[in-house]
This record gives sequence, structure tokens and C-alpha cells, in this order.
Amino acid sequence: MANVIKLRKGLDINLQGKAEEKLIQLKSKGQYALVPDDFEGVTPKVLVKEGDHVKAGDALFVNKQYPEVKFASPVSGTVSAVVRGERRKVLCVKVDADAQQEQVDFGKKDVAKLDGQAVINALLEAGIFGYINQLPYAVSTNPSVLPKAIFVSALRDKPLAADFQFEAKDQELDFVTGIMALSKIAKTHVGLGIQPDFQAEIRKLGIDQYAELNIFDGPCPAGNVGVQVNHVAPVNKGEVVWTIGDPTVVLFIGRLFNTGKVDLRRRVALCGSEVKSPAYVDMLVGEELSTLLSNSYDASHGVRIINGNVLTGRPTTKEGFLGAHASEITVIPEGDHADEVLGWILPRFSQFSVSRSYFSWLQGSKKYALDARIKGGERHMIMSGEYDKVLPMDIYGEYLIKAIIAGDIDRQEALGIYEVSPEDFALAEFVDSSKLELQRIVREGLNILRKENA
Repeated sequence: MANVIKLRKGLDINLQGKAEEKLIQLKSKGQYALVPDDFEGVTPKVLVKEGDHVKAGDALFVNKQYPEVKFASPVSGTVSAVVRGERRKVLCVKVDADAQQEQVDFGKKDVAKLDGQAVINALLEAGIFGYINQLPYAVSTNPSVLPKAIFVSALRDKPLAADFQFEAKDQELDFVTGIMALSKIAKTHVGLGIQPDFQAEIRKLGIDQYAELNIFDGPCPAGNVGVQVNHVAPVNKGEVVWTIGDPTVVLFIGRLFNTGKVDLRRRVALCGSEVKSPAYVDMLVGEELSTLLSNSYDASHGVRIINGNVLTGRPTTKEGFLGAHASEITVIPEGDHADEVLGWILPRFSQFSVSRSYFSWLQGSKKYALDARIKGGERHMIMSGEYDKVLPMDIYGEYLIKAIIAGDIDRQEALGIYEVSPEDFALAEFVDSSKLELQRIVREGLNILRKENA
């Protein structure tokens, strides 16, 4: 029987442009790029050079600190460029795909006969181990320290989030195989939402034998893996848990063991109020976005294209590539040409407000077309309890942010910085009256702490 955990804190933001459960077909131009910045905490060492031929599953780069952690090419083809930025930082490795795809065959494996180390070795060899993250520090993990537990969130509840139940349809066996493999390494917890059909399918395949199921009933950010860790088994100093907040990674792992090949295909929601026909499309990690976005929105005015969801995704362009952990490509108005006569004095029935400053709260479950404006400049931090209302974790969010800004490491540790990741503060950043970049602040604090404890 699954544990049911009810959460009251949080905030569901209803936005226009949610993807319909229908698939659209696209023909790719064959241009792909793997971006090291998609893997937090990884310093890449490139293994290929321009003109090299690679197969799908061959390593393009490794983590310089842990060279055994490779990152596989999503396709077979010719390396067209290793793009570098300032101080020769590797921005991406581009591959032009072959017309006829070739894949490295790592061999099918019976997970039931493997131990934890054999599973880790298989993931390292295939170049998908780096897709697993860890707490503390919320970075791509390494195989040198085994975790006390592994947490997987199969609940996506951010605004306009892609439906994992729709993505995993007919792939439940791969999901359960992936969970079985992870359970060989450490005790595994799977966080789910109220998804009776998906639960029934994976239970039919015996997932209860390999993992503890936890049903999270509450508003966003109940799907954040950090929130789930906080409610099931909080992380203390000196402990490590591995986390998979992107459940498609479990499908990558399951496909590897069931087929013996690296398959980085994922179902992506093309969504947002600016998209003409929001729908789903099957893409590979690193696939070009130009084909997907060519005629999908009105380019006559400014739009913000986001690689991921509206709360935690990164701005990109039509020339960008699908992020390693992105399940949505979101297009919303930029707001740079918005002209509001009388500004905040108007009742603003079309604007969303958490504090009920606008009359729109009288309209119930109205869906909003919000733009990318911050609507105000950064100002002094107001200790108003705003963060606590949307942060369902046993930490004092405002005090933790103040400790990070002040650089007080002892205070940060006492206030639970080892338990958090930047995405846990995404909603707090959305409601923050001070307009602080909370996710950036938390990331910088975690990076400093990681260096101090290295």
C-alpha cells in the first residue's frame, strides 16, 4: 500500500496553452548538440574533435573530475563543431546525424541477476549515469559515494508541465525495469501524484517489490524531488541521496537494460499562450528546436522561448537545442511592448495575483496568459512570510536566503541548505515582493558550500 502524503503549502498557477494529448510529427534537419551546462556541477573534458564519426551511445565528453562519468551522443553522425565561449568554456558539442542511424550495442542485461555495482558500471559505460543528480548540492552525482537512498519523482505539477503518464504510455515496462535497476544500488522511493491508471499499470508489473511508493497530494511544488526527500527521509550533513526529478531518465535506464542500446528519446510538450496548437512531439535530447518552432507561434511581436517550464527553464532561441532534462518547450509573451495605462491602479482582471491585489481572484479557475516581465526592480528583502506559504518544506526559507546572501556558512547548514535545490525556490521567486533571483542565489550558495567541503 502506498503512503499518502498531503501537502497544504504551495501554489498552482493556471496558464493558457497547456499541450493537448496528441502527437505531432516532425522531420528533423539532423542537427543535434549536447550541452554540458544541462548537467549541473559537471566540468566537461571533450573526447571528440571536429570531423570525428560517432555512434549513438559513444561518449562526446566526460566529467573532468570523475572521468568515468561519460555523456553519450544521442545520434550517430559526424561531429560538426565543439563550440566554446569565454575562457574556452565548452558550450556544446554539435553532431550532424547520419541518414542511417548506428547504435553502440551494450548488450541486453537481466537486471534481476545484477548487483548494485554492475548496474552502476552499465550506466557509466553507456554514458547515462550523469543524468542522475544528488542532494546535497543539487548537482550531477558521481559513483564514488553510494547513496543512503534514491528518490524518483514521477509527478510533474509545474505550470504547463508535460504529463508523464501520457509520455510513459506503453513504456511502463521500461519504467519498472529502470526502478528495479536503481533498487539494486540503494533503497528507492518513487513519488507519484493522483494517477490511478499509471499506478495500476506499474503495480501490475510488480514495482512494489522494488520501491516504496509515495503519493503526494497537494499543489505545486509537490512534484519537486527535494520536497519529496524532505517529507520522506531528510538529508543530514554527511549523507548523500541520489535524485531523479526528471522521470524520463528512468525510461532511459530501463531502455538500456531492455534493449542494450542508448535511446534518449523523450516526449516533449510544446506549450504556452503564444503557441498556436499546443501538443506533444517525440524528440531526442539535444535535437534542434528550429523545426519545432518554425510555424508554431506568431513572430510579429516579442516572445520568450523557454527550454523547460516557465518556473525553472532557461531562455533559448529558435536556433537552440532541446535540454537534457527539458520536458517542455514553452513560448510566452516577452511583454516588452506592453502598454498599461494607469498601471497598477486598474482592477486588472487579466492579471494573476497571489495577494489578491487584483480583482482577478474573483474569477476562480481562470487561465492566464502571463508574460515574462518582472514588474518591478530588485529591492530590500521584506520578511513577510511569503516564501513559507509556497515552500512545503521544514525549513525557514527567508532566513536561509539571508544566510546565503551574507555568506554565513554555519547558519546555512543550521537552516537546512543541504536539503534544498534551486528549483525548490522557484515559486518563492515568483511570489517574491523583493524581486530577488532566489534560484540564482541558492545555486551560488550551494556552489560555494561544495567548494568549501571539497
